Amino acid sequence: MRKFDLDDLAIVQAVVAHGGVTRAAQALHRVPSNITTRIKQLEARVGVTLFMRHGRGLTPTEEGRLLAVYADRLLRLADEAESTLQAGRLLGTLRIGSLESTAGTRLPQLLASYNRSNPSVRIELVTGTTGALISKLARRDIDAAFVSEPFHAPGLAAQAVFEEELVLITAPHVRTLSGMDELEHSTLIAFASGCSYRRLLEQWRSEQGSSALSVMEFSSYPAIVACVAAGTGIAIVPRSVLAGLQAARSVRAHRLPAHLARNRTHLLWHEGQESPALSGLRALL
Repeated sequence: MRKFDLDDLAIVQAVVAHGGVTRAAQALHRVPSNITTRIKQLEARVGVTLFMRHGRGLTPTEEGRLLAVYADRLLRLADEAESTLQAGRLLGTLRIGSLESTAGTRLPQLLASYNRSNPSVRIELVTGTTGALISKLARRDIDAAFVSEPFHAPGLAAQAVFEEELVLITAPHVRTLSGMDELEHSTLIAFASGCSYRRLLEQWRSEQGSSALSVMEFSSYPAIVACVAAGTGIAIVPRSVLAGLQAARSVRAHRLPAHLARNRTHLLWHEGQESPALSGLRALL
């Protein structure tokens, strides 16, 4: 049985946002007793206490604050759907998470094409590691995310969209490389924990029985490649990223074993819960 309707959600959102029943009632053009009654009925239906009573005031419980977050998203989506139907074109905001490499090499052309077809959709883009983006998507801070293999995302839909060739980069004096044992005392230059490419390098070392490398973490590819060029350490990067970086001329790219060299980028989203704006993006892919 459906336990929520848009009126329920609007009431919860308003009480949390305005800090009480009286102001929420004013914002919704209702009488306070109606707000109180609707909240009690909703709590009875869902079997959860959403607000703690103290005198004439209400303070949201943890469950009440959580429902208010979902209410904000669902009400915004409902407004977006209505506006889209009335306008005959996609409207609203599309919040996308992406790996930095994908954002720099794959998304500019894709998002430019999307914008030409849907100029009324506002695109918000955030970058991060695969692990961080999956966490953001699980919390519904974003609508979809471009992540790389390997990843673990139970409950999310996935669509393979791009294929990357990964290479190991070293300082230019390392001319040949037959195995990780030659880099036993090197430092791994990488993004923070949660980076899929970093896990691939750690997987390769484990396969060869090598011990773990010390790690220096950076937040951008220009910084990573520059450090490798300076002889600070080694890194795994997509070959497409090197093509656009001036510092790439000062590093040497080495092929990885076949089972590690080819890596796919996937789009993840909550299946069955995509907005019209996200459906439009998926149609382009």
